Amino acid sequence: MTNAVLLNNVEHRDLRVQTGRSAAFGDDNWYALTFPLEFRALQGQYPIFFQKDASTGAFFPLALLGLEPGENLYLHDDQWAASYLPLTIRREPFLIGRQNFVEDGVQKTRRVIHIDLDSPRVNREQGEPLFLEYGGNSPFLDGVADMLEAIHHGIEQSEKFIRALQIHGLLESFTMDITLDNGEANQLKGFYTIDEERLRALNAEDLNELHQAGFLEAIYMVLASQSQVRRLIDEKNRRNAAQ
Repeated sequence: MTNAVLLNNVEHRDLRVQTGRSAAFGDDNWYALTFPLEFRALQGQYPIFFQKDASTGAFFPLALLGLEPGENLYLHDDQWAASYLPLTIRREPFLIGRQNFVEDGVQKTRRVIHIDLDSPRVNREQGEPLFLEYGGNSPFLDGVADMLEAIHHGIEQSEKFIRALQIHGLLESFTMDITLDNGEANQLKGFYTIDEERLRALNAEDLNELHQAGFLEAIYMVLASQSQVRRLIDEKNRRNAAQ
C-alpha cells in the first residue's frame, strides 16, 4: 500500500529521498514497466517483453529484471549492475497526480507531483533534499518533474504502440524453458513478444504505417533486446555457483 500525497514545500520542506539501490528500498522487482521512448536505452541491457493485465486485458511493455518473482538479477551488493536504470524504477517514491482547478471560469486539470510518504526512501535525515532552504525546488526535484513528464508522455505513446501491434496481430504469447548449470529448471511464461513471422508477412503499406508512427524501430528494439535473456541466465548461474 502507498500513502501518496500531493507534494508541497510547507509540509514537506524537510523531506529527503534516498536514491541508493537495495531490496530494502523495494528494488527486488523482477520486471519494470517501460514504454517505446525508452526502448533504445534499454535494449542493450535488458530483455523487453509484454504482459497482459488480467483484470483489464490491456497489454503493457516491460523490462525483465529476473527469472522469477521477487528476483532482480541487476541488483547486487546494493548496486545496480547496469548503466541505465528504467525510469519507472528511478521515479520512486514519486507518482504523477492530477489536480483540478478553475481558470477563467473553466474547469481544468494539471499534472502534479505526489510522493509516497510510506516509502522506505523518504526520511528527514539522509538523501537528496526536495526543497531549497527558502522554499524553491531543489535541482533533484526539478529532475524528478522532468522524469515524471517523460513517463507521462511515454505511457501515452505506449498505448498507441500497443494498439498498433494488436491491429496488425503482432503480439504472441510464448513459454521459455531454461535449464541452469546446476540442473535447476526455470520457465518464463505469461509473457508476450513480437510475432516475427507475422511481421515478415506485413505488406509495404502496413510497414510504412508503422515506420511513420515511429513504431517499426521500437519493434526491432524489442526483438534485439531479447538476446539479453542470456545475461540474466549467466548472472543466475554465477549466483548459484557462488552459494
